[in-house]
Amino acid sequence: MALSHSSSSNGGLVSAVRRFMESASAGGIVLMVAALLAMLIANSPFAGSYFDTLHCYVGGLSVLHWINDGLMAIFFLFVGLEIKRELVDGRLSTWDQRRLPVLAAIAGMAAPAAVYLLVTGGDPTLINGWAIPAATDIAFAIGVLALLGPRAPTSLKLFLVTVAIVDDMGAVAIIALFYTSGLVIPALLAAVVILAGMFALNRFGVRSLPIYLLGFGLLWFAVLLSGVHATIAGVLAAFAIPIVRTPGAPDASHSPLHKLEHALNAPVAFFIVPLFGFANAGVALGGLTLDEILSPMPIGIAAGLFIGKQLGIFAAVWLAVKSGFAAKPRGATWLQIYAVAVICGIGFTMSLFIGGLAFSDPLLVEEAKLGTLGGSLLAAFIGYALMRFAPLDAGHVREELAQAGEIARDGDVEAIESDMQRKPR
Repeated sequence: MALSHSSSSNGGLVSAVRRFMESASAGGIVLMVAALLAMLIANSPFAGSYFDTLHCYVGGLSVLHWINDGLMAIFFLFVGLEIKRELVDGRLSTWDQRRLPVLAAIAGMAAPAAVYLLVTGGDPTLINGWAIPAATDIAFAIGVLALLGPRAPTSLKLFLVTVAIVDDMGAVAIIALFYTSGLVIPALLAAVVILAGMFALNRFGVRSLPIYLLGFGLLWFAVLLSGVHATIAGVLAAFAIPIVRTPGAPDASHSPLHKLEHALNAPVAFFIVPLFGFANAGVALGGLTLDEILSPMPIGIAAGLFIGKQLGIFAAVWLAVKSGFAAKPRGATWLQIYAVAVICGIGFTMSLFIGGLAFSDPLLVEEAKLGTLGGSLLAAFIGYALMRFAPLDAGHVREELAQAGEIARDGDVEAIESDMQRKPR
């Protein structure tokens, strides 16, 4: 999920995509450890201190709310920067690049929701959780692929990252449209004015990041008061930050968006997301009966993540390739594609986040966590096993070398001298 600077032996910088994957895998491993630690503490003699600390109020909000509404707004800012970069100057900048991941992401959001609703039987008390299994956790999923080393084709790593970014867009839209209530119009109007001011600054060529970060802080506060979930401010602010386009070439070193994305990657991957996982993954299993563990809610979420995701994504890719709508990922077999579709069922961060928004009943929130953890772990283990033992494509080595060269050519930072004439937009 994160990007980090790294020098190569010749003094240059390794490519953005390469660093993205390497850092994402490390962040995913930290996230796994944080979630496991939360589960252990929540079921230990320290459980009381753990839950009391999370519900301790500081400055009008509980510690849990500061994490979920405050720090996660920075996470969503980072997600918004990734989305804008991909749409303007990345793997989603043309229709040919978008068609397969967009189709797969849409199917991969619709199918889990359908499976969840089917399992829960349309129960009106549970229907609000339909979006919980919708999004893939990019850090966790890339972490699983990283454990596979060269057995995971580069094309499928790129495909997974792109699908995850597209369904992050969908998850943000779902949060804004379906998990917003009790709008406060004056605060909402203030948020609109602040956001319009940020876009105006962009339009007039202002590149100073501190000004945009100040705007982000004001926007977050206005959105928090408006009734719209405060984290939406992060994505909205990201779209106002200028980017310097460098199609087919390394990113511009003076691009404000890239600078901010690089500055946020380590804090997001190694602090914010693991802290969120630690604060939200703790489920006291001792307080749950077997009937509650096997109730429609956790089973519906787990089935949505594990069954719905793989069915939706794999069916979309198979139909798109067979119909000629899109090309098959290079150097990958159908079994490997299926394995990645299974791995996309790791919902974790976004699923836990939406689960906290969907229900006010603490018991339902705990059941949602349980379903998210169960479905995500099942998808991780089965997806890993499938990819680990899947035969490699006959042209695997050739394709890996070719794609490594392409990634190196479209790397991270371009020489400042040759890029000074490019304009942000």
